[in-house]
Amino acid sequence: MSDTDQTLIAAARGGDRRALEKLLERHQSAVYRFGMKMCGETEDAKDVLQETLIAAVRTLPEFRGASSVSTWLYTIARSFCLKKRRTSKFAPERIESLEAQSEASGQVADSRRSPEEDAAARQLKGLLDAAIAELDPMYREVLLLRDVEGLAAAEVAEILGLTVEAVKSRLHRARVAVRERVAPALAPAAMPQPGPGCQDVVTMFSRRLEGEIDGNACADLEKHLESCAACRGRCDSLRSTLTLCRNAGSAQVPPEIARSVREALRQFVSAPA
Repeated sequence: MSDTDQTLIAAARGGDRRALEKLLERHQSAVYRFGMKMCGETEDAKDVLQETLIAAVRTLPEFRGASSVSTWLYTIARSFCLKKRRTSKFAPERIESLEAQSEASGQVADSRRSPEEDAAARQLKGLLDAAIAELDPMYREVLLLRDVEGLAAAEVAEILGLTVEAVKSRLHRARVAVRERVAPALAPAAMPQPGPGCQDVVTMFSRRLEGEIDGNACADLEKHLESCAACRGRCDSLRSTLTLCRNAGSAQVPPEIARSVREALRQFVSAPA
């Protein structure tokens, strides 16, 4: 059985450097993905990852386990992302080329797909990356933590210092915005347009996914979707968009960045107090 985070933390506090490395390696990809999507630059994401892990080593003696390790690390990473956004010469929305992003995420072609399917998958990933990058940071961080990294709404609220209700409100707005950007590549061009009573159906469907509507409202929504192809297509595209978000949560740290950060950590740990 693999070591739990708690086991590794206990060993690391006792001076076990391998346990410390294993703990940080376990979470480094999530921190890097968050830094990449929030800062938009590979070098900034590398800095956020390195600074976050060093800060975690420095503050490990004070970590009491009231929160999960991932929540603790995301909270640290977010503080460094905020500093990067304040000091960067680039606009917060600036993102690298789609080719650079694919390389940074370690994405490779799937041998089970045809070249055309791979091209379509890259296009969808590019649209998703652009849609997330265009979000205001206050919405972007909620979407990343909830839909890309899969944290519970309560964990996201703890990281951001918000109420769960505020997290969900931002989440729905972010989902709707990203869906609108990605939907043209997911649905046929001839999809019928929604009618006058359909304006809030995507937000309602998002709220349903979060368990925020009661049984009667859920039944009403289902009844409407059965009779309205336009809204059914919009909700299907939201579901597909969220699947794309979950898939984006599997990207790993590029090997050269992982090596550089690992070396920096070892130097920090080995430095005299």
